[in-house]
Parts: sequence; C-alpha cells; structure tokens
Amino acid sequence: MLSTQALEAQNTGRQYLTEKTADRSPNQGLLPLTATVSDRDHLEVGGCDVTDLVNKFGSPLYILDEESLRIACRQYRDAFKRYYPGEAQVLYASKAWNCLAVCAIATQEGLGIDVATGGELFTALKAGANPSKIYLHGNNKSLSELKLAVEAGCTVVVDNRFEIETLASLKTDLPIRIMMRITPGLDCHTHEYIRTGHIDSKFGFDPNQVEDGFNFISQYPSLSLVGLHAHIGSQIFELQAHQDLGGVMVQWLNKAAQYGVAIAEINVGGGLGIRYNEGDDPPSIDEWVKTVCDGLLQACQAANIPLPKVLAEPGRSLIGSACVTAYTVGSKKTIPGIRTYLSVDGGMSDNPRPITYQSVCRAIVANRMSDPLTETVTIAGKHCESGDILIKDAKLPSTQPGDTLVVMATGAYNYSMSSNYNRLARPAAILVGNGTADLILQRETYEDLIRYDRLPAHLK
Repeated sequence: MLSTQALEAQNTGRQYLTEKTADRSPNQGLLPLTATVSDRDHLEVGGCDVTDLVNKFGSPLYILDEESLRIACRQYRDAFKRYYPGEAQVLYASKAWNCLAVCAIATQEGLGIDVATGGELFTALKAGANPSKIYLHGNNKSLSELKLAVEAGCTVVVDNRFEIETLASLKTDLPIRIMMRITPGLDCHTHEYIRTGHIDSKFGFDPNQVEDGFNFISQYPSLSLVGLHAHIGSQIFELQAHQDLGGVMVQWLNKAAQYGVAIAEINVGGGLGIRYNEGDDPPSIDEWVKTVCDGLLQACQAANIPLPKVLAEPGRSLIGSACVTAYTVGSKKTIPGIRTYLSVDGGMSDNPRPITYQSVCRAIVANRMSDPLTETVTIAGKHCESGDILIKDAKLPSTQPGDTLVVMATGAYNYSMSSNYNRLARPAAILVGNGTADLILQRETYEDLIRYDRLPAHLK
C-alpha cells in the first residue's frame, strides 16, 4: 500500500523521485541519485536548484550529477570484485559522452577508457587516463589514429585484415598490443541501429573469418594478440545473451591456442540499458555483472582452462541517468481536437535520440514539481524540421513561457551526438555536487559557429 506521501506525489513531477537506498542502481532511475525537491518546490540535482542553474548558465543546459556517475563506476568495479575471482578491468565506453571532465572522473574511479576515434583517444590522454588502460575501437581506423594509439602505448582492437596489415607496417621497437573483435552471432532485442552482435554487422570478424584472422596475425611478430573482444549491442534489458557470450568467447579462446596464440584477456563489451520511461525495467548493474561473470566462469570450468582477465565496457549505464537537460519553455500552439505543441529552446541538435532511434523519454517542469499534471502536450524543438519532436503526448502541469522544463536521462549520446543544425550553438554542460556547479563544457557562441568558415577573396 502506498504511503500518504507517495499518493500525493502521484500525477505530479514528484512521482519520478525514487527512494534512495545504499544499493540503488543508477541505471534504474529516471533522475540522478541526488535529485530532490526544494522548499521552493523546485527540482534540485547535486544540491543545486535547476531553475537557478538555468538563470546562471542559460539553456539548454546539460546538468551532470557527479555522485551518480561515481557511484555507477564503483558499482561496476566492486561487482566484478565480488563475482569474478580472476583479474577484471572496467572500461568507460566514452563514445557515450567523451569530454575531459567525464574521462577524468572515470579515471579517478579506477576505470580504463574505451575510445572509438583519435579525437576520443586524444581527449582521454589529456584527461589523465593511463594509456595502458585505453582501448581503441573502430571498423575503419585511419593510419594517424593507429599511430597515435601505438605511440601512446594503448591497446588496439582490430576489426579486419586491413587494420592488421596497417599495424604490421608501423615502425616500432615494442610489440603492438592488439585484441581481435569477433562477431559472436548473438542477437538481442534492441533498435537495429545499435545491435552489433548479430552476423549482419559492420563490426568485427565473422565466425567463418576468425581462424583465418588468427593465422594472419600469427605471421606478424610485431603484433601481440592479447585478447578477444565482442559486443552484442546497446540499451539491452535481456540477460541471457550476456550469459551465453562467455561460452562463445571461450570456444574461440581455445581455437586461438591451436594457432599458437595464448589469449589472456576477454572483453565482453557492455550494453546494459537504462530507464528512459516508466515502462523500462533494466537489470541492475550488479545483476548484469553477476550474469557476465557466471557465464564466463561456467564456460572456463567446462573447458578446464584458467580464468582470463575479463574486461567490460559500459557507457550508457554509467552516465545516461546521471544527467538531465534543462530547457526554457517558449511558445504554445493548440490545434483543437488534435494536439498542443509546447516549444522549447533546444531540440534535435542537443538531443538527437528521439529522431534517430525513435526513443521515448520523459520530462518534468522543474519549477513546479508539485503541480498536478493537467496537460497533454507534444514537446517540440525549435529547429526548422517537422520531425524535431522531443516527446509526444507528455503529461505536464499547466505551463507558462519561461518555465524550466527538464528532460531526464540525457547523459548518454546527447552531447556526443549533438550538432549545429540551423547553426544553433551547442549548449553548456555543468558538473554538480554538494551544492556547487562547475562548468565542464562552455556554451558555444555565434563567433564559434563561424570560427572555421573561410570566405574566398572573390566573395568579399
């Protein structure tokens, strides 16, 4: 039976605040762990009033809760210590949100960094990440990206024969650490754009190419194949595929031994989903790690082989729920009998997930958390694009221009996939904690938008 307080919170923005427990998994909440409501009936994150933050830093505004991010890092790290008796290393899949501050926090928490480009690699190095804990992914790495990784002492996850040949051509006195990415042939229920474990994927060696890959690598003494890598997708709620992955990887580990390759590391990827709306029910970080470890332990025991070092690379489940995006409400258009459009001062340029993946998210009005939800509106962005819709049929209180609207769970793939469409400047991002807010990404200006433009002399 619901408490009086819980009943009062129903049908208001307060319903999204969840009970705070010591073992709460950050990926299972719509709001950051520190979210609360102030005496002014305003949403607070990290001890900071969201409306005050908008007044100070402007909007749209990414608000990242440091405590939520750090707790997620620790839950992954500590769970592997509990469930895996061998060596383990958690990597932050930085494509979710790669910037100096985020990479620095992950590094401070003992995580390595998974990068997909030279730019992400450069940022991780500048943030102080240990090169020996940086792993470079990608299906078409450039020569300059490979050189940067090798010279820094990072591990390269090779995706195809062309990369192997390119790496072998580099002049270096030290063996080049590589892992081999394998398509495991495991499918899962998620958006087709973010499924990577099934056979029809642009990533990795297909099962019928793996042995040829082992043989090919063995011909190059400068390449040290230390491990195998697989990733089955993103925003996954099912655990069975992760349970099965250990067995698949151990089979290939045994096959590599036939080619004189001693595999010491297995990277099981990431993919744990987060809660974007009330209907989402992702497993906890602890459940995911236990499943991965159980699958690998059982496979190694059945094959009678020593435990390899296990690596995992979560991204979304570390940072997705740790951030919200605050907007300022503007115009409203009501079409009788059809719908009401409520416009905000951002949209698809700062949150491309709805238009790209048809993702469904939730919003609240941060300056009136206890007001009843009396309106059904479609939250529209300000871009010159009919498809620039953040949320359809959102339940909100009666809104006024100038209200602060917050979209929840925007830490993953929002800033990293943002754009300057319609020449909108990218938003600022702040890190909040213990009542203080620090700028981690400065808001772009109009001058920034034309910084790299060049006007030919005959047009002046």
